[in-house]
Amino acid sequence: MDLSLDRPGEYLFVRRVGARSITVVDREFTRSLLLAPDRTIENWPVTHASTLDAGHVETILELQPEVVILGTGERQVFPAAAFMAGFLRKGVGIEVMDNAAAARTYDLLAGERRRVVAAFILPEN
Repeated sequence: MDLSLDRPGEYLFVRRVGARSITVVDREFTRSLLLAPDRTIENWPVTHASTLDAGHVETILELQPEVVILGTGERQVFPAAAFMAGFLRKGVGIEVMDNAAAARTYDLLAGERRRVVAAFILPEN
């Protein structure tokens, strides 16, 4: 069996997840963010899943994902059905999980060169 080494430098990846921060490659973020394999959108203005609305759907869809991974903090919290439906109407899959699981899933999908966007919600400091 042939094995090949994928170098993480080919895409942005999550190195560490803490209660109030996420480290992407070598940079620590302490505010909510959107992460795609080729870019990071800093200071995403969301601090809890209950505040997500249609405007947030459009911001995420601008990154043209095939699947969205929503990390809702230390615990899994489902947003309003209307928010979730915004993705489904556009044919984009969305999964909701805690930030640690979201980071692992994002890294796996990004490593497979999938068009994935992770939306990480971090509490205000």
